[in-house]
Amino acid sequence: MEYENIICFETHVELSTRSKLFCRCPTRYGAPPNTQVCPVCTGQPGALPVLNKTAVQYAVRAGLALNCTLNATSQFARKNYFYPDLPKGYQISQYEMPLAENGHLEITGDDGNPYRVGIRRIHLEEDAGKLVHSSDTFEASDYSLVDYNRASVPLLEIVADHTRNPLRTVKEARAYLEKMRQVLRYLEVSECSLEKGQFRCDVNISLRPKGSRSFGERCEIKNMASFKFIGEALEYEIQRQAGVLQSGGTLRQETRRFNELKKITQPMRSKEDAPDYRYFPDPDLLEMDIDPQWVRQIEDELPEFPDQKLNRLMEKYGISEHDALLLTRNKDVSDFFGRCAVYCEDRKRLSRWIIKDLFRLLKDSGVEIRDRPIRPKEFSRLVNRIVTGEITENVGRIVLDEMFGTGKNPDSIIVQRGLKSIQDTAVLATIVQEVISENPEIVSRIKAGKAQLFNFLIGQVMEKTNGKAPAKEVGRLIHEQVLL
Repeated sequence: MEYENIICFETHVELSTRSKLFCRCPTRYGAPPNTQVCPVCTGQPGALPVLNKTAVQYAVRAGLALNCTLNATSQFARKNYFYPDLPKGYQISQYEMPLAENGHLEITGDDGNPYRVGIRRIHLEEDAGKLVHSSDTFEASDYSLVDYNRASVPLLEIVADHTRNPLRTVKEARAYLEKMRQVLRYLEVSECSLEKGQFRCDVNISLRPKGSRSFGERCEIKNMASFKFIGEALEYEIQRQAGVLQSGGTLRQETRRFNELKKITQPMRSKEDAPDYRYFPDPDLLEMDIDPQWVRQIEDELPEFPDQKLNRLMEKYGISEHDALLLTRNKDVSDFFGRCAVYCEDRKRLSRWIIKDLFRLLKDSGVEIRDRPIRPKEFSRLVNRIVTGEITENVGRIVLDEMFGTGKNPDSIIVQRGLKSIQDTAVLATIVQEVISENPEIVSRIKAGKAQLFNFLIGQVMEKTNGKAPAKEVGRLIHEQVLL
């Protein structure tokens, strides 16, 4: 029997506010353990929470970007459960009255067509603390420590809808997560750093016979923070569930964890439902009424979204879809391109130099583009020099390497190192004649039909001129002197 996968995510996103959701404690990542805490975020008796308005604003931005309906009134609730990293014994979240509902995120489906993945709800809640184990694997730990710095950091939970266009394959699941992360980073509501735990997922997966409209029992894989491991966990779980069903067994709703070493999922506990958490309205927080005028103001200030920017780059600058996708994948990259485009007329050449050459330097040095030592105007000036023929492409890379290492502007490097292209045709013709005279056998083979050897002669001219000869002009001169 063939089965259909139903994949949904509960995505948890730490918002980039300077203070926590209900207190003034800072949210600086990497601070010494338990140094960013207070009576409110550790749940001391008599401490009262005060809502962070910026966190609500960021949540509204996300709701609008994900095509949700914003509820005029929403309410915070207490979600009760005991865990060592939850100092209050409950988590302030939202249940019956979330901030936003009934949205969607459009991805490219496996068939290459647009596919709108349903989003059931978006709500605000506070994060829990963090357990630090004495070993990398929980089973082998002798003890665990708890750091409450993260407790009450603003968290946005985005819950996909398994009834409206659920994800059907591992490939689509990854596309959804990458697109979600991209949109949120464009909104500048979160860094969405996987390494810092700012973008985490609970993965829900169930199988049903192809053609069936009912839903099977789902399993939830908790606290995943790696796209690679999410893919491996889904692959394993799909095979496991299919095996149970094909053998006549019964699946039960449960929570599982992914063992990264063994590449398998393992049972943790039976899956909790809402009654297990004993939700009730938080008595210390009023219902939250969202002013429609405030929402309109936030909507007017939304940035250009990735898909919009992708289409604009292709239509306005004639950039290929492949290059435009690379430029818009990261907001910092697309912003850099946009600032460069102001000073550079050949935007196609500009895009290629960013994608091929600047990316190479960033990767080799481990530097993010936001921390690059090159200003957009100077990078554009370098590309302009190449476009006008003042320097060759090979020399351009030499100049770019020095710009990246020293922060100098391209013109000063070109002048100091004498890197301007040789524009004198007579000088070039003399050098070409020297190369032809030094390689009579190659010339004979070219005349016999081995046209591909032209590149060898061009390379020899480039070597003699230290890359300062314009390749196009050199090729023309060689053609004249060898074949005409």
